[in-house]
Amino acid sequence: QVQLIESGGGLVQAGGALSVSCTTSGRTCSIYHISWCRQAPGREREFVEGISRSGRTTYYTDAVKGRFTISRDNDKNTVYLQMNSLKPEDTAVYYCAADNDRIAVTTTRPDYWGQGTQVTVSS
Repeated sequence: QVQLIESGGGLVQAGGALSVSCTTSGRTCSIYHISWCRQAPGREREFVEGISRSGRTTYYTDAVKGRFTISRDNDKNTVYLQMNSLKPEDTAVYYCAADNDRIAVTTTRPDYWGQGTQVTVSS
């Protein structure tokens, strides 16, 4: 079983940038497809971006197209989400998730989840 630990959240002004990281332990990161999902207060959790085991294929939701970039370094067991041009509507708890199923990480139903990190974008 894999454990996922997010870090790097915080407060940023609209238009700014922030990077969050997800470090895995327990089993090697490279055997899992990884995704980032988010949940804003009063809203359902939503898929944001996903990345295949190798890092060659990425997936994203239209709301973050051109602004967010997911990447991974399997040697460091870490997946990153670089968020640029942040908007107040990006405010949410961001969760890292993992699954052996590539399709699962394009949804909100991966098997393994981190505890989340808060990202707040002020207007």
